[in-house]
Amino acid sequence: MSKNKLDEKSLEFETSNSIKVINSFEDLNLRDELLRGIYNYGFEKPSAIQQRAILPITKGRDVIAQSQSGTGKTATFSMGVLQNIDSKQRETQALVLSPTRELASQTQKVILALGDFMNIQAHACIGGKKISDDIRKLEQGVHVVSGTPGRVFDMIKRKSLRVSNIKMLVLDESDEMLAQGFKEQIYHIYRYLPPGTQVVLVSATLPAEVLELTQKFMTDPVRILVKRDEITLEGIKQFFIAVEKEDWKFETLCDLYETLTITQAVIFCNTRRKANWLTDKMREANFTVACMHGKMPQKERDEIMDEFRSGKSRVLITTDVWARGIDVQQVSLVINYDLPTNRENYIHRIGRGGRYGRKGVAINFVTEADVGILRDIEQYYATSIDEMPAEVSELV
Repeated sequence: MSKNKLDEKSLEFETSNSIKVINSFEDLNLRDELLRGIYNYGFEKPSAIQQRAILPITKGRDVIAQSQSGTGKTATFSMGVLQNIDSKQRETQALVLSPTRELASQTQKVILALGDFMNIQAHACIGGKKISDDIRKLEQGVHVVSGTPGRVFDMIKRKSLRVSNIKMLVLDESDEMLAQGFKEQIYHIYRYLPPGTQVVLVSATLPAEVLELTQKFMTDPVRILVKRDEITLEGIKQFFIAVEKEDWKFETLCDLYETLTITQAVIFCNTRRKANWLTDKMREANFTVACMHGKMPQKERDEIMDEFRSGKSRVLITTDVWARGIDVQQVSLVINYDLPTNRENYIHRIGRGGRYGRKGVAINFVTEADVGILRDIEQYYATSIDEMPAEVSELV
């Protein structure tokens, strides 16, 4: 799909919303110390979502921003948050909620990096860490809290997280945040916030039922949406390997192992049990792999993430806990050992490769029972997934 096609589609939203497109960071009227942080971080020119969403966020508007994985959504709302923070006031002024601990921690790091010249305090308030550490940090005063709903709500109820100065709530991966698992917690947190709190929703996928829900707590939001068939990721080549039966997937993966380690690869399984089983089986066959899922102690999850980010481990087997938002620059190959049960997660998973316009490859293992799911994904995203060529290592 050409860039122009995307831009034409985006223009449809501009006319309906009169959204301004700002082509350079200088023209966004951002404070100088934030601009320094943006350039220091390595950004040169705003991406399509940044050109459209940063300005309405800085102006205090409620915003629904949907854009492909890897296009700089975290930086978009982080810049909006930082522009509106009063760094002299050591109180929490912005709250960012994410569905996983890793994503909440990553967001905190982006905010700290972009706010490097602003004397900003940001704290990751997540489960699996000592409650006493959270309480101590929050009582010292932080400008931004990036957290998971359970721990954040706990801190609000304990009155350790003071909410009276909060002026912005960001829901990252908002379709996940407003799904059944988190919806109640989000509503409880929202009820504690000051009236008129600005709400920003960000995701790569926003189903209609989530957009309907937003009417309950958003005021005349600026909608910056991409059409569903525009979401398939440019720069990511998608393939499938026909595997006659489930038992043969393992051998297929072993055959691919050399290709995986040329780059860094993420392998998705649908259950924790399967991820553990596959990890054990790969290790028994003398392959080096790491494994991460949501039931591991947080300390172990952090160590595995650090090793993978640093490149010490090159192949990560995981579940959908890793599908959303995690950004490891070197990943250019994603394997769906199991096809996802949820169509939205397909986009999130394959978006782990090809971040921010880089090239990537996604390989789907497809048994006879999976053919219908694969066709459904193709139809839903108006994309085509071809059989994998022999020389796949040349593509990675």
